[in-house]
Amino acid sequence: MDQQQVNNAEWEDERNWSGPVWLGVYFSKRDARTLVPKRIPSLGWTINVGRPGGVYLLVGTIVGIPLLVILATVL
Repeated sequence: MDQQQVNNAEWEDERNWSGPVWLGVYFSKRDARTLVPKRIPSLGWTINVGRPGGVYLLVGTIVGIPLLVILATVL
């Protein structure tokens, strides 16, 4: 089984998803992608928090956006 097949199998596995379908939190250590399509692909993409890059992206977003807002109001 190549990595693309592993990625697809992991994405289709309901155990890797939590939360409502429209929000969908995805956690899979076997899926090599950091960003994956949501269960309803027309709703966009979500972060794979099972990968280190996904965790960094999530933390960076949570910390970075408020920091930018604060800096924009101070400057």
